[in-house]
Amino acid sequence: MPSAPHQKTQLRRAVASSYLGSLIEYYDFLLYATASAVVFSKVFFSDLDPALATVASFGTFATGYLARPLGGILFGHFGDRLGRKRMLVLTMTMMGLSSFLIGVLPGYQQIGAAAPVGLILLRVLQGISVGGEWGGAVLMSAEHATSRRGLWASFTNAGAPSGMVVSTIAMTTTAALTGDAAFLDWGWRIPFLLSIVLLAIGLFVRSRVEETPAFLAAQAAAPPRRRIPLVTVLRNQPRTLALSVGVGLAAFVVQATLTTFVLAYGVRVGHTRQEVLNALTVSSACAIVGIIGWSAVSDRLGRRPVVVAGAVATALYAFALFPLVENGSTALLVVALVIGQGVLHPMMYGPLAALYTELFATESRYTGASLGYQLAGLGAGIAPVLFAEIQRASGGPATSAIAWTIAAFCLLSAGCVLALQETNRRSLVESRTAEPVNAE
Repeated sequence: MPSAPHQKTQLRRAVASSYLGSLIEYYDFLLYATASAVVFSKVFFSDLDPALATVASFGTFATGYLARPLGGILFGHFGDRLGRKRMLVLTMTMMGLSSFLIGVLPGYQQIGAAAPVGLILLRVLQGISVGGEWGGAVLMSAEHATSRRGLWASFTNAGAPSGMVVSTIAMTTTAALTGDAAFLDWGWRIPFLLSIVLLAIGLFVRSRVEETPAFLAAQAAAPPRRRIPLVTVLRNQPRTLALSVGVGLAAFVVQATLTTFVLAYGVRVGHTRQEVLNALTVSSACAIVGIIGWSAVSDRLGRRPVVVAGAVATALYAFALFPLVENGSTALLVVALVIGQGVLHPMMYGPLAALYTELFATESRYTGASLGYQLAGLGAGIAPVLFAEIQRASGGPATSAIAWTIAAFCLLSAGCVLALQETNRRSLVESRTAEPVNAE
């Protein structure tokens, strides 16, 4: 059995690797979100009506989310069979190369229809990569931890807003240095090309982490013939999987609303692109603290109370969000995003890292956690497209309809988490071959 100092060293390395890996993955993934809101409609869909070009641009953004469950199944299968670490090296490499290739992809003016096709294919590869990354990264931290799983696992989720901060700073700095015309022409490519540098750093850090004790113990105790992990999850825990999707759905809808849709909408109602990007950078930095803080609270109070409180509060806040953005005040724009992304959204999103880990047995945990989380993630891909289409069809802002839609997703997530048992005291080495029954 490893010594206590060795375990602590590996935990620190696992958490650092998971955080950095998540930051890099989401830097690349969310860099695309920013570009889809401010650049891609002009570069890759310049032959379309501006309103349709925006919908099409958000549509390619959505394909990444549609591909994420496939990545969760693919990498989850081999992660449950071969180990977490090997898969994480592959996911990081795929993401870095896909983003680099987006940076060198010619636009519609150069190669016509092949440009958006190539963009979609690379976005799908991004989606498959991030679909496999999250589950493995969360498990690396949670399965190395002997206590305070919510806190340690949350660093993976904190990597998402960290990636948003870095990607937004990269886009903002590039735009400021190149000017609007050059930025739309070639400057937007620079942040994508930098992915190759981040990839090298991430692979070095990840190479120093050992396989998790929980996986090694499960592998040693496993019978010679094991079921396919996906079959195990679908056969033994279908209710848990379905509820896990519902639990995370609102968090992703709100995430996409605050980081993608509001970016485009804020510019439309009179804010400059730079004002919105600056506000988004501030709120993303606050989200890092919020995610880690609320996840630590969930270690003490439980995952369910924190997630439910966040869902209900966000449902109410949805009706205040757009009036704050429409006001025209930069200060109120910052307040709107900080409250939404830095305080309320982390209550729903932060505890999910530990919660998804605790719902499934070790032998199928990578598959179960990844699939539940990534199916929930479809909400982030669908939301901007749905909201943009609502506005296009109505011919106006339609913010009341959008707010009601957000509130409905939040209440759905609250109901799903209440239907689950509390998990914060659950052992990660116990076998769960049947659905847990909520005693309440």
